[in-house]
Amino acid sequence: GVVGGVGAAFSNTVLVGIPLILDAFGHDGIEVLSLIIAVHLPALMMASIILFEIFGRRDDEPVDVADLVLDFLRKMASHPLILGIAAGLAWRLSGLPLPPLAVRFVDSLAGIAGPLALFAIGLGLLKFGISGNVVPAAVLSLLKLLLMPAMALAICWAVGLPPLTAKVAVATAALPAGINSYLIAVQFGTGQALASNEMTLSTAMAVVTTALWLSVAQAVFG
Repeated sequence: GVVGGVGAAFSNTVLVGIPLILDAFGHDGIEVLSLIIAVHLPALMMASIILFEIFGRRDDEPVDVADLVLDFLRKMASHPLILGIAAGLAWRLSGLPLPPLAVRFVDSLAGIAGPLALFAIGLGLLKFGISGNVVPAAVLSLLKLLLMPAMALAICWAVGLPPLTAKVAVATAALPAGINSYLIAVQFGTGQALASNEMTLSTAMAVVTTALWLSVAQAVFG
């Protein structure tokens, strides 16, 4: 249940999300996506740690809240996405200009980020493949690709988010499942096939469903 829940909620915001959002909405969209990742990643990682602490230990082992918080902070402090976002935010708040050499270096990295991300996700799917639990994985994939973006669209419309923010939020919710559910399954020692299948199936299905949600978001938010 924990693995399936994470798989149905955790989007592949990096390997698929970054090239998709960059292509669809440009650098302004990437700024919105970075803010989403800054909230989305810590929140779901904290939830995963809590669930693992509750359900991944023996009945006679109490939950140590201090260890739980320290584990969360340690993972956040060492996560490359969080470090990158924090470093970029700190530099922007400082008001200092980037040296020309650094600008060229960052622009060069940005130019190859999309193709490399897509290449990496292809290698990942080749590694994990499909093996057993196909029907549950297909159901979870449909929840991830249909229910999540529908909920995101409804919430964005209800709270009146700006058009670009709303469209990026819907597109992010419509992304296929990321690798985090598989990593959690490995930690639990169960559900690896389910997580692997969902990641593979949802990535294949997202070719159609994500394009559909992008069109719907464009029609709703302009």
